[in-house]
Amino acid sequence: MGNPKVESDEPLTPAGRLFLQPEMNQVINCIIGLKYAIDADSIRSEVSNSAMIKHPRFSSLMVKDRHGREHWRKTEVDVNRHFIVIDEPVVDVTGAATDDDEEAVNDYVADLTVSSPLSTDKPLWEIHLLKAHKCMVFRIHHALGDGISLMSLFLQSCRRADDPDQRPSIASVGTSSSSSDRRGGRKKLGRVLKAAWFTLVFVVEFVLRTLWVRDRRTAVSGGPGVELWPRKLATAKFRLDDLKAVKRAVVNA
Repeated sequence: MGNPKVESDEPLTPAGRLFLQPEMNQVINCIIGLKYAIDADSIRSEVSNSAMIKHPRFSSLMVKDRHGREHWRKTEVDVNRHFIVIDEPVVDVTGAATDDDEEAVNDYVADLTVSSPLSTDKPLWEIHLLKAHKCMVFRIHHALGDGISLMSLFLQSCRRADDPDQRPSIASVGTSSSSSDRRGGRKKLGRVLKAAWFTLVFVVEFVLRTLWVRDRRTAVSGGPGVELWPRKLATAKFRLDDLKAVKRAVVNA
């Protein structure tokens, strides 16, 4: 009788290892506001049966080998450990609650960024349910993926309100039909050479800045331990009509 198949650990990508460094430790905090009251059991059930749980990154532990190199190791996901349910309103440092949901959630997330790192004894993601504010905070370590891949996975786990059997989608950006797309090989070669030249310039500039150039100290410059300083989160709102106006003003946008 043969030995059961054991999945081997998968090494992290260079970008994933960079995001895990103490100087970086990049955690994405995605705030999702809801129209109706939160049903924690329903959300937990949906997540348990979603594509996200089956994804290798969301069902793997981050472990280190004897040389200190990080790897992903498959594990059984206990969804209950990934849910943090907050029933009461969020309070500020003085212990007082605010009537402004947006301000309360901002303060909650700002505090998370310096006080609650993601635990490595479970896959590197959490869902915080702020029931009093009808809001959920999705915390994902950046080592799990980039913004596009994470948003694609999130959409795969959702359904449309008007048709629960269909998944939501983002409209694709069509290619420009301008005359520049129909130019001959000489024009295309010129664009390739131009892109290569600017790429080289940007790479050289990046290297020079990394080795010799330093930012000027200003009133907002940090200092030693700046990553642990108290933080304040603020949100900016943009009208969709304004964004469309900008898009119309940009050529070939």
